[in-house]
Amino acid sequence: HVQLVESGGGSVQAGGSLRLSCAITGNIYDVNYVGWFRQAPGKERQGVAAMCTIGDTTYYADSVKGRFTISYDNADNTVYLQMNVLTPEDTSMYYCAGAYWANTPLRADEFRYWGQGTQVTVS
Repeated sequence: HVQLVESGGGSVQAGGSLRLSCAITGNIYDVNYVGWFRQAPGKERQGVAAMCTIGDTTYYADSVKGRFTISYDNADNTVYLQMNVLTPEDTSMYYCAGAYWANTPLRADEFRYWGQGTQVTVS
């Protein structure tokens, strides 16, 4: 069993930054891909950033390229999302996710394990 717990959300003014964290516990050998997704009310869940924890290959949605950075700390099994130059359009619930394998790492249906989400509000 794998558990993911997000933290770091909050409210920030446009142009500001936030860093989200996601601690992964349990059978970490079942997680080779990690990702961050977001979902606003009434909208579909959108892949924001993802990466393979083996080899450090990263994937980003076009809307966040150059502003967001995903990273993974193997020492404590934590995935981070550094978000810079935030805009009101980034306001959403952000979810951390994990998968053993992901052919299309920005697709939510590729991920089996999910955190409970953390709210990001940009005004």
